[in-house]
Amino acid sequence: MAEPTPRRNEPRLRPAPLLFEPAEAASDPEHFFDLESIDDPRALLARATELTQAFRAAADRAVEFQAIAAAQLADPRRFDRLTPADIAERAEWTEDYAKKMVEFGRDLMRGGENGREYVDPV
Repeated sequence: MAEPTPRRNEPRLRPAPLLFEPAEAASDPEHFFDLESIDDPRALLARATELTQAFRAAADRAVEFQAIAAAQLADPRRFDRLTPADIAERAEWTEDYAKKMVEFGRDLMRGGENGREYVDPV
């Protein structure tokens, strides 16, 4: 089962795998990761909880990547850097939120989150 998202200085645990569904199953609105086929309420609760935690962990990780991208786009060393207003427009955020995400991304890139240091691939 997936673990809750760790806080600063705690190791990041991998969430339960999110298995992709075949296209025909995904097109059925009643079908969701085969949960509808689980009859035992204990097993249903366990699997649904596992998926919930996995989705939360995935969303948290995606936000970290958004922040890193925002920080990279706002980097004053870039000739094509964007303003917080430009980033906000692209990401459908408020300008204040974009500023916070840029700072969060800079912190992540400095290694401020979980002691990891982000290495810019460029």
